[in-house]
Amino acid sequence: MKKLFPALVLALTAGPAFAHLPPGEYGSVASGFTHPLTGLDHILAMVAVGLWASLIGGRALWMVPLAFVGAMFAGFGLSLAGVSLPVIEPMILASTVVLGLAVAAAFRPDVRICAALVGFFALFHGAAHGGELGQATALKFGFGFVVATALLHVAGIALGLGAERFSRRFGATGVKAVRGLGVLTAALGLSLAVG
Repeated sequence: MKKLFPALVLALTAGPAFAHLPPGEYGSVASGFTHPLTGLDHILAMVAVGLWASLIGGRALWMVPLAFVGAMFAGFGLSLAGVSLPVIEPMILASTVVLGLAVAAAFRPDVRICAALVGFFALFHGAAHGGELGQATALKFGFGFVVATALLHVAGIALGLGAERFSRRFGATGVKAVRGLGVLTAALGLSLAVG
């Protein structure tokens, strides 16, 4: 009972956990850079974009991430202009599941279709960044999160290409590993959605 009472008091007095800084506590390139790195939903989606681009290959290696970053910045601008997108958080969570499933299935559509799909989801990611900005300096914050997003895409591409190189040397293991990362991404996104 002596150990239970302090735990109960802490549980009852604890505030909600925030995946990001509280609104209004932004304003620098560093805060913009760290912003996408503090939410698992953002990390999963952005790395999945890179993984998917690596599976498609060719022009997708630059077109798909560029479509995401461009549309994300557009969503950011819409939010700053006062345009409110509906169901932002559910769409961000949906992006982790859909992009994870696309990687898991090794779905290789035309690059333009892939770019359009990631661009659609990126609008919601950008709107979330803009909605959480508060009174910060938008340009500095925006530059920071664009750089972090691009680096997460590069990490996904590097993982995918590394797995492909590995698979050429040792069989299909690398592609299976990338597809497994897609399954993991979708499962984690689904757990965030229902959790």
